[in-house]
Amino acid sequence: MSTVHFIFATLLAILISSTGDVVMAQEGPIPPFKDNLFSSHKVLKSDDGGAYEVMDYNELRDINERDQEPERRVRGAYVDLSVRRSQENETLTLGGRNVDVTRVGPSSGERFAVIFIHGRGGDRRLGVNDYSFGGNFNRLKNLSARNGGTYYSVSVKSFDDKGAADVGALTRYAFEQSGGRPVILACASMGGIICQNIVRDRDTVRYLGGMVLLGGPPDAGLAGTPYAKLKLPIYFGHGSADSVYKAEDQEKIFRGLRASNYPARFSLFQTGGHGTPIRMVDWRKVLNFVLTARN
Repeated sequence: MSTVHFIFATLLAILISSTGDVVMAQEGPIPPFKDNLFSSHKVLKSDDGGAYEVMDYNELRDINERDQEPERRVRGAYVDLSVRRSQENETLTLGGRNVDVTRVGPSSGERFAVIFIHGRGGDRRLGVNDYSFGGNFNRLKNLSARNGGTYYSVSVKSFDDKGAADVGALTRYAFEQSGGRPVILACASMGGIICQNIVRDRDTVRYLGGMVLLGGPPDAGLAGTPYAKLKLPIYFGHGSADSVYKAEDQEKIFRGLRASNYPARFSLFQTGGHGTPIRMVDWRKVLNFVLTARN
């Protein structure tokens, strides 16, 4: 039995959450949280046994109607600010360098950890902003902390070997603090360059349990990396109209992995742009996939 399955031994066939969400079959260890707002988007197309999905996205509905101030402040129903009680800014000394993080959840003994890596121009504040990106970061914080996990939003100083080394050191730190539980890297946009470095680091991949790539650059050599050789799960989220990194290029990487039955999922947001996956990805679905995909 894997660590993940040991932690989450029994799932309820029918579950009613504290937020009033009802599910007929639990897909994994993370129970519903505001699923009626975040998990109800229509699937326009599905193939490869559900591994590939085209998701309905409409800017008028999913930004203008969802936000009180479009792209700045989501409506109050989408957030639960009680999670701020477990949120702390920290500067960790790792590998002889200072790494600034915001931690949400316990400092040790967590059941899993998620590390969010921002893109160009961001810092740790982006990944813990409760109101931007339609409240999706607030939901991720709640899904992590409410289920014994720890969420880290890290400031990446540079998108090069030094930046990757800092994230690698944080990955090892999270792994050790948890006592060897799964660590998930979530890389957005240019942060995907950090993930591309990490998957090639034979030491760091030993501490990983999965990876999430949101609107990131394609990695033509991904299938041959130490990470891929361990068959660690990967979740891709991309907007079909992304003008920074073309969806077709990232989908090609996904299709290549799936040809060898690799544990990967791809959500394509129809008409969505570069930032759409950060707003629209269903974090409960993502976490449940990553936490249960590895044998």
